[in-house]
Amino acid sequence: MTFKQNSFLLMSLTVCLFLSVTPAFTGEKTPSIEGNQQSLSLIVMDPLAAPLSCPCVKGYAQRKYEKLGEYLEKSLGYKVNLVFSESLAKAIQDDERENSYLIIGKDSVVRSDSKKLKMKVKAIGRLSDLKGETTQTGLIVVPAKDPAQAAKDLSGYRILLGPSDCDEKHLAALAILKNANVKLPEKLEISSACSDGACKILEFGKDVRAAAIISSYAKPLLQGCGTIKKGDLRVVAETKPVPFITAFASGNLTPTERRELTSTLMNVGQNPELCVALESLVGFVPPENSSQVSKQNKVVDVKKK
Repeated sequence: MTFKQNSFLLMSLTVCLFLSVTPAFTGEKTPSIEGNQQSLSLIVMDPLAAPLSCPCVKGYAQRKYEKLGEYLEKSLGYKVNLVFSESLAKAIQDDERENSYLIIGKDSVVRSDSKKLKMKVKAIGRLSDLKGETTQTGLIVVPAKDPAQAAKDLSGYRILLGPSDCDEKHLAALAILKNANVKLPEKLEISSACSDGACKILEFGKDVRAAAIISSYAKPLLQGCGTIKKGDLRVVAETKPVPFITAFASGNLTPTERRELTSTLMNVGQNPELCVALESLVGFVPPENSSQVSKQNKVVDVKKK
């Protein structure tokens, strides 16, 4: 065999060996190490998150979830993609990934949105507030000079409820009104935002008796942002507490991954700086055993307090 033939044979063997250990070329780039890293999309729907609120009240409604994202990356080794949105559907659309999800937002809103999307989620923790509480209430308010003193006095009033996916402003409020024998029209009047309802009942004037239901967490913001003046509204009834900010894990996480994520969230309380960033006293706590809100609500009139 000539030298030229030997060289050709050696080259052929080298090519064969290279192809045997290299993935077939498909026109696609070979994934990088970063591309192979497990990723997690942190979808924040918390109305007290800084990008979803306003800096009207110092030290309130400015939760910095960027810090939580950094904490999760460091603790779990995941690549965390942070998305802020008031809608779960829009958040997933904007995310443009097929990731595992950690969704943090109002309990009833996340449950409602995920149900519409036929997306399986599981509650794994609730975020405590600066007082250590994990619940909120609905407040039935009237103009300050209105004669109503309690829920039972609202018969014949024009009542502005919140959306059906906001338990504190809808389901819980309906329970109070029903227990107070307040008859409502078949077509309920809905006001999406607390600010809208509060402003409307003030704009109606003396000729229209009206009440609105606002979220307890929103009351400081309405005054702080100048939407209403201090003393413009008066609370005549308050719903029983309902779950507020809850963390949900998407159904595509394995049981092991979900346990690791849950454990990591439960350890937030041991990080003082992170608690300050999240405006939380003790971080995340295990979710309570939930039951239907309609079975939990009872009348809490301010007059009786």
